Amino acid sequence: MTQEISSRLAVDILLVGNVTRDLIDVHHFDAYRLGGTVTFAAVVADRLGRRPTVITRAAPETDLSAMPPSTQLIVLPSPSTTTFANIYTPHGRIQYCFTPAPPIRASDIPVACRRPDMVLLGPIADEIEPDVAALFPQETLVAAVPQGWMRRWDVDGRVHSKPWESAEQILPHLDALVLSLEDIDYEWERLAPAFEHVPLIVVTEYRDGSTVFQRQPDGGILETKIPPRPAVEVDPTGAGDIFTTAFLIRLEETGDPIMAARFGNVAASMSVEHVGTTGIPTRQAILAYMEAHPFEPTFVEQTKF
Repeated sequence: MTQEISSRLAVDILLVGNVTRDLIDVHHFDAYRLGGTVTFAAVVADRLGRRPTVITRAAPETDLSAMPPSTQLIVLPSPSTTTFANIYTPHGRIQYCFTPAPPIRASDIPVACRRPDMVLLGPIADEIEPDVAALFPQETLVAAVPQGWMRRWDVDGRVHSKPWESAEQILPHLDALVLSLEDIDYEWERLAPAFEHVPLIVVTEYRDGSTVFQRQPDGGILETKIPPRPAVEVDPTGAGDIFTTAFLIRLEETGDPIMAARFGNVAASMSVEHVGTTGIPTRQAILAYMEAHPFEPTFVEQTKF
C-alpha cells in the first residue's frame, strides 16, 4: 500500500494529512467514499498535470483506490482510519467524527519529501503536529487549510468548533492560509492575528465566491472579492479542498493570487456539480471558462479588521 519515493524524482506537491472514510450512510460503516483534504487535493493535482505525493495514516484494510495512479503514496501505520459522516441541512452541515487515526509528526516526513515545490498541510481531525510546518525550506510554498485544527468532537462523535490552539506555532511558517467563512464563525475580525505572520489569506464563501487578503509593505491589507461561477450543486463535500489545491497550484505557477483564486473558484464550482471527485475539472476546462467569462478585479483597502 505504501509507494516508495523515487530518489530520481523530486517531490512536486506534498500533501500531508489523514485520509477519511466518508460514510455514504451514517448507519452503515462499511459503505464509504475515500475523503479528506489530501484525497481531493491529490485528484486536483493529477487533473492539473502535477505530481502529488501524499503522506497519511490509514488502517491496512482501507480502500485507497480513489487516489490517482500518479500519486506517490506513503501510508503510515495506523490501527484505524478517521471516519466522517457529513449531513447537509438547510441550516448548514452537521458532522460526526469516529475512530480518528493517530497524528502525523515531523519525524514521519521522509527526508526525500522535505524539499517539495509546494506543500499543503490538510488536517481533518487535529492530526498534524506543529513541528511539521517548520520542516520546509524558504523556497517551498507552504500553505495550510486549518479547519482540522479547529475541530473537536463529543462522546457521540458530533463535531464542534474550537480555537486553533497551535496557531502561533504554525502560522509563522506559512506563505498562504485558506479557510472558509464557516471556519471563523462568520467573524471577519478573527483573521486579524493571522496577518502578523501570513502575507496571504483567502476566505472561501460558499456560493458567494472567495475573498483574497494581501498584506502590503506598509502593513495595510488589500482586499479583493473574487466572483463565483454559478453552479447546480449535487455534492459539496470537498469543495473547499478542491478550491485550495487549484488556487495554490495556479499561484505557484503564476504568482498571481487574484487569478489563482478565480481559477480555484471555477474548479470548485465545477466539481460540486458531480458526486465525490468525479467532477473535478481539467486545466483546459477551467481556463476555457475563465477566458469566456473574464472579470475585472476590484481592489479595496481592507476595512473588516
